[in-house]
Amino acid sequence: MVTTLHDVSCEGKRVLLRAELNVPLKEGKVVDDLRIKAVIPTIKVLLSDGASQVVIMAHLGRPKGKVNKALSLKPIVDVLEESLGEKVGFATECIAGKIPKDRVVLLENLRFQKGEEANDKSFAKKLATCGDVYVDDAFGAMHRAHASVDAVPHIFNEKAAGLLVEKELKGLNLSEAERPFIAMIGAAKITDKIEVLSALLEKADKLLLGGAIIFPFLKAKGYEVGSSLCEEESVPLAKELLAKYGDKIVLPVDMVISEDLEGSEIFTVDVDKIPPTMKGLDIGDRTVEKFEDILEGASTVFWNGPLGVFETEPFDHATNKLAKSLAQSKARVVVGGGDTAAAINKLGLAQYYAHVSTGGGAALEYVAGKELPGLKALE
Repeated sequence: MVTTLHDVSCEGKRVLLRAELNVPLKEGKVVDDLRIKAVIPTIKVLLSDGASQVVIMAHLGRPKGKVNKALSLKPIVDVLEESLGEKVGFATECIAGKIPKDRVVLLENLRFQKGEEANDKSFAKKLATCGDVYVDDAFGAMHRAHASVDAVPHIFNEKAAGLLVEKELKGLNLSEAERPFIAMIGAAKITDKIEVLSALLEKADKLLLGGAIIFPFLKAKGYEVGSSLCEEESVPLAKELLAKYGDKIVLPVDMVISEDLEGSEIFTVDVDKIPPTMKGLDIGDRTVEKFEDILEGASTVFWNGPLGVFETEPFDHATNKLAKSLAQSKARVVVGGGDTAAAINKLGLAQYYAHVSTGGGAALEYVAGKELPGLKALE
């Protein structure tokens, strides 16, 4: 059983809060503040419950244990202050630095230190000195066995899940999903998702696949994939999944292709007719229609991952089309976060879904039944 804010007392205590603030930046400015705003309710509750200070720790990007000014959390301070309505202090180091005396303080990027991703216990002990109570509201990082998520909470007697994590666990609970249960996954690789895909195939009635993850499956069927992004080492894994779950796996029937993302010349072809110099960048209209027909009969839908290179037009077409279609669905539609949530929020459709998660990989692993280190640490 995971402890919640109802199970701890914060009166007069310093709270060390793990937040998910891995947001996109452009020219030193926050582009999408969804994840920042998602943690605000927990901070406000902690302050109203009498916490003497809330010290926030988070990561941004992949600096690989080295200081990278472009990945500093400093730009996030302004957004936090605007959302909270009070000053937020900033500690220029996450350890060994002086912590400002403000009621709310943000520590510098955890991943500037190698000890974070290494789940180093000595690094965790230094972080733990910043608080008397530990709260984790970073659902999007809970599948990572990193120090701030795993080693740190084990040091504390008083620890709890934040309001966002509680909301995520409730929204992503598909253990008794009403059938037909359809999963739609768009991903780049199979190797790091083989267990999750297998678990979803056990749970779901159908698994619709998009994104670069389809190319090992197409190769496993004997098709050529041109210059498309394809993990050669994943082809045997795809072949195994097709042999075991072939009746459940639904692959695209056509692809939108081009030589590059600039898309000087764009074509739509059958999946078995991708020329050697071309790469698949989105699923085609016939595939979208096929997916829509299957999704129309669903009672529960779980969607994680865009179906093409959605950041670049016109290869966002299928993702946008299916997002709009699912917004009108009568099914309970649950969306795994990350890029999928970004696409949906860009379209202004989040309100039409049962739940839109803030965590991409974490949402996928939780729905598939994998144990999340961050949740286990809160038991």
